[in-house]
Amino acid sequence: MTLNVPVKKDKANQQPIPNIWRSTLSLIVEAIKSNDYSLVNVDTSIKPISLSDATRIQENIEDYGCEVLSLRDETWITSVCQWMGGYWDVLIDLYTVEEGRSDLALSVRVYEHGSEFEFEVMSVHVE
Repeated sequence: MTLNVPVKKDKANQQPIPNIWRSTLSLIVEAIKSNDYSLVNVDTSIKPISLSDATRIQENIEDYGCEVLSLRDETWITSVCQWMGGYWDVLIDLYTVEEGRSDLALSVRVYEHGSEFEFEVMSVHVE
């Protein structure tokens, strides 16, 4: 059973990932799995990233040496976000074929624009 997790603006505490963001975060991971590191053709709510940032993400994943999997239901148990005053910092635990839950994490900023959200990928790195 999936709990309904609302969007909260709490500067003092980390929160679970809101349900409303999960499909977009899954799209980001699917793009990364498909080697679309620039995120140009994913979704209009996801900001494309620079060639240098896309290359850095690709190199981090290649250096890690494991194949990233689609997000699983378990992802939402350990992944968190926190309101930073103008955006949410989001940290998503990634799973790989070789390890299951890995040391790789997806870092994203989520901005609120009225009733819409914009997603900016910051990195994929080892936690």
